[in-house]
Amino acid sequence: MENRKVMMLGEKETFLVRVLEGKTTGAGIECKFSHWNVNDINANWADTGLVVLYMDEGDRPSDDAVHFLKEHLSDSGMMMLAIGEKNDVQYIQERVPANLIYRTFVRPVNNEEYVKTLNEIFSKIRAGEFKKSILIVDDDPNYLGLVREWLKDKYKVSMANSGLQAIKFLGKNKVDLILLDYEMPVTTGPQVLEMLRSEEETRNIPVMFLTGKGDKESVMEVVSLKPEGYFLKSIEMKELLEKLEDFFTLHR
Repeated sequence: MENRKVMMLGEKETFLVRVLEGKTTGAGIECKFSHWNVNDINANWADTGLVVLYMDEGDRPSDDAVHFLKEHLSDSGMMMLAIGEKNDVQYIQERVPANLIYRTFVRPVNNEEYVKTLNEIFSKIRAGEFKKSILIVDDDPNYLGLVREWLKDKYKVSMANSGLQAIKFLGKNKVDLILLDYEMPVTTGPQVLEMLRSEEETRNIPVMFLTGKGDKESVMEVVSLKPEGYFLKSIEMKELLEKLEDFFTLHR
């Protein structure tokens, strides 16, 4: 579900901050002001869909607050807007990865552009564009559908029912992870992995195998191909979600 809620971060709730809050709520988006210390950010994080960081001239959040904000944005897959003087915006850009900053505004803010950007972001959130993208490849349509149902709320999920269909899909689309069935007819999982690793465009996409065999010999065959990991198909939904979250946390 889309969370049309903005957390407005600042040193204090000045007149100009209240103007932006008014523009935000006027666009039908909930807005809550929060001081940019760690405790307040954490206390107001729930249900937030976007962070707007507002800096008056000479006022900047502490390194601790910036680090905490960066970690929370990365963990939740959210983005932020940064507003301030040119040097203040640059200060944030040097400390927060570019993929977490949707846009910056140099004061004075163009209110029309600001509202347009808010609507654009929440439209993309609704479409799932900021979610990590996972391609599931398996010849069993029932298993494909099951795993998609498990993952669809947190990830942008695509499906392919054969290795060749996966290769064709990846020729036109980018993904953050591939969950690849080890045993498939015609083109097996290992063969698909070999094709992926041989092409410049796909060689760096992380691949995790899905396997129905848990005996030591079968697992060693899977591991010998050096995927980023593997899952037994008997895995439960909760464990799969936890392992995927751990993976993306380690590889962000």
